[in-house]
Amino acid sequence: MNTATPSPLVFIYDRNATRSSAILDLRLSGCVNYADRHGWQIAGLWVDRGDNALSTTRPQFSALVESMGAQAGRRATICLVHHWCRLAHDDALRRTLQQRVARARGCTATTFGDSDEQAHAALAGLGRGRG
Repeated sequence: MNTATPSPLVFIYDRNATRSSAILDLRLSGCVNYADRHGWQIAGLWVDRGDNALSTTRPQFSALVESMGAQAGRRATICLVHHWCRLAHDDALRRTLQQRVARARGCTATTFGDSDEQAHAALAGLGRGRG
């Protein structure tokens, strides 16, 4: 019987408000490479573009959270972004988006090694976080 914990399932997210996708492509490649280096399985890539990238209603982010929620409980789930600002430059909006991930029983991480996993309970509204 194999009791090994399965590797996390990673949901890669970014947003791009400009017509050019060169920098976006580099960030997404960085996320894919980061996940590969950690041995994480990639569930897919979700990108909000144009006005959706700047709004508070992000259709692709919402789809990511829904997909993540369907997988949570089976294994660890991570919303991976290149940097925190890829969620939002505004701290309040970024926290709101992180809360949505936490409520879907996932955590958010960056390719710089940052993670909100220790604050999961607080983000999800389940009480005080551990960190």
